[in-house]
Amino acid sequence: MYTLLSGLYKYMFQRDEYCILILGLDNAGKTTFLEQTKTRFNKNYKGMSLSKITTTVGLNIGTIDVGKTRLMFWDLGGQEELQSLWDKYYAESHGVIYVIDSTDEERLSESKRAFEKMITSEALEGVPILVLANKQDVETCLSIPDIKTAFSDCINKIGKRDCLTQACSALTGKGVNEGIEWMVKCVVRNIHRPPRKKDIT
Repeated sequence: MYTLLSGLYKYMFQRDEYCILILGLDNAGKTTFLEQTKTRFNKNYKGMSLSKITTTVGLNIGTIDVGKTRLMFWDLGGQEELQSLWDKYYAESHGVIYVIDSTDEERLSESKRAFEKMITSEALEGVPILVLANKQDVETCLSIPDIKTAFSDCINKIGKRDCLTQACSALTGKGVNEGIEWMVKCVVRNIHRPPRKKDIT
C-alpha cells in the first residue's frame, strides 16, 4: 500500500527541473527580470522593490513552477571581470536568457561580444536561447530590428538550436510571461539535455 501511495504522490507532485542561466552585461536588467518573473509565477512571493535593485556581484538564484516544470534560474553578474565565470555554469544549464539593454547603444558592441563568446561554447551546444531586448518601455530605446542588425554576425554561430529575440520590459513585466512560456516549451522538448528528476518532499 505504501508503495502505491508513494508512486501516486510522485506522479502528482514530481517536477522536472531545468536550470536556466540569465546572462548579459551589468545594468541590462537581469535581476529585475528575475524578480518580475518570481513575482508573476509564484503566488505568495513578495520580492524586493524593483527600484531598489543594485548591481549583482556573484549570482542570484530563483525558482518558479510552470505546470509540472520547475525552472531554477541562475542570474550571474555581468561585469567584465565576472563574465569569465559564466562558463563554469554552462554544463549544468538547460537554457539561457540573454538580456540586452535596449537603451544603451554605446555598449551594444560589448554586449554582442559577450553573446558571441557565450554561444560558441561547446558546453552550450543545442541549448535554447531567449534574447530579451529589455527596457522597451523607454521611448528612445533601440528597436528589435536595430538589435537584430547589430547582432547579425552571430546568426551563423547560433547553430541548430531554438533561439528567439523578444521585446521586453522587466520593469513593467511586458514580455516576461511570453518569454518564460517559450523557454519552458523549448527545454522540455530539447533532447540534448534531459531534465534532472527531483522529488518534492
